[in-house]
Amino acid sequence: MPESSARERIVDAAFDLFAERGYDATTVEDIAARAGVGRTTFFRQFRSKEHVVFPDHEQLLTAIAARLATATPRTAVVGVSEAAGLVLQHYLDEGERARRRYRLTRSVPALQERERAGIRQYERTFNRHIHGWLGGAPESLLRAELIANAVVTGHNHVLRAWLRGQLATASEARRAFRAAMAEVESHVDVPGREAAAPAEALPAVLVLRDAGDLDRLLPQIRDLLG
Repeated sequence: MPESSARERIVDAAFDLFAERGYDATTVEDIAARAGVGRTTFFRQFRSKEHVVFPDHEQLLTAIAARLATATPRTAVVGVSEAAGLVLQHYLDEGERARRRYRLTRSVPALQERERAGIRQYERTFNRHIHGWLGGAPESLLRAELIANAVVTGHNHVLRAWLRGQLATASEARRAFRAAMAEVESHVDVPGREAAAPAEALPAVLVLRDAGDLDRLLPQIRDLLG
């Protein structure tokens, strides 16, 4: 069985069992048996059943840091917005699985704390880069923290609305996210930053690895053009 297939089967089996039996009553052995894999395969993919619930956190942190690392004080606003957008798009791509995770974490205090710890990591990542863009002086620490908190708060506001079904589609969520980031931008003052140009003034080059990427990206392209 391919590693990617085994990983997906483990995650699907875990969420099914959590819904049927509850998180605390579900064991690693239960998950492995439902997925049709052994304990060794389970632990090759995940350190614990908690990590099955949040499987992509480290990859997202890495992607955020990589995007922020390419920004400068002049392009800070765009960089922060796009980095936060990576997280939102990941949840949108997950679809119903993301909503199942949301329902699960609301009912399990240990998972709520794990989720809060993850959010704090995102905030620290944004904070570190923003503080550098502000010059890195001690007197800039508070401003950097406030901006980082605003970015994460704006992102989470939109994400929760989508997870709860208040935003019915991914397109609505992306539009709401752009509005939220614009609100954050109105309160951000990074010396020397470059103001965002109107969407119609920005040229764009789209590079696709294969045709499947086009199917996934078309809704976002329509949003941007419309």
